[in-house]
Amino acid sequence: MFRAALLLHPATAFLSHLSAAIVLGLPVPDHPFVHVTVARHKDRRYRPQIKPHVTGRTRGIIVVRGMRVTDPVATFIDSAGMLSFIDLVILGDALCRRFEIKAAELLRACTNSSDYYARLARSAAQYVRDGVDSPMETRLRLLIVLAGLPEPVVNFIVYWEDGRWRRRFDLCYPTIKLIIEYDGRQHAQDTAQWQGDIERREEFDDEGYRLLIVTANGIFKEPERTLLRIRRQLVLRGFGEVPALNETWRVHFAA
Repeated sequence: MFRAALLLHPATAFLSHLSAAIVLGLPVPDHPFVHVTVARHKDRRYRPQIKPHVTGRTRGIIVVRGMRVTDPVATFIDSAGMLSFIDLVILGDALCRRFEIKAAELLRACTNSSDYYARLARSAAQYVRDGVDSPMETRLRLLIVLAGLPEPVVNFIVYWEDGRWRRRFDLCYPTIKLIIEYDGRQHAQDTAQWQGDIERREEFDDEGYRLLIVTANGIFKEPERTLLRIRRQLVLRGFGEVPALNETWRVHFAA
């Protein structure tokens, strides 16, 4: 579909917005259109499945599997007008990991951009972090942060005494040894994974860590209960001053 849409347009046309994100292998919601950008209005080709865009601005273009697409940063900025705040941060986290772009570099690019959606992109880029493994990890972190709770460290690594890599956790408050991890359904269905998780939890229990597990249900159906669980552990383990939950998270997550 993407190749066919480009073939209808001049050779200078390129895939953009959510279509570019898909070709780049980045997570975005399903969308019914192929987004193609051209330099002149007369170069647009209207079809039911094609959403044409026109720009006279210089765009960062790369070639992926023979198709011209906007580069990851340009794709992020263009997509800001089409994605929710949560989905845009998910996109930012994913592109930083996949293309080894630092979150600070993405934020700087959005800050320096004069594109139409640069302000929205900048707002989301402030929440993008390096090293995020999955969209659900992003959702969980944003739920915590948007509720006004302290931000956990992303992908915290525990080392052996000799400096060798030991374990990596999704989210962690190292000073109080509180670990928060998202567990997908596949973990419960994979016996080896399940057994490994049990052993890992026992191992870190012995060292004073508290491992708090969050499932999809705890993000999509019971987000407030998840927040209360996390806040309770922050208080019990002596994090310090822990604010009450604010209401900002409700704008982005079902109560």
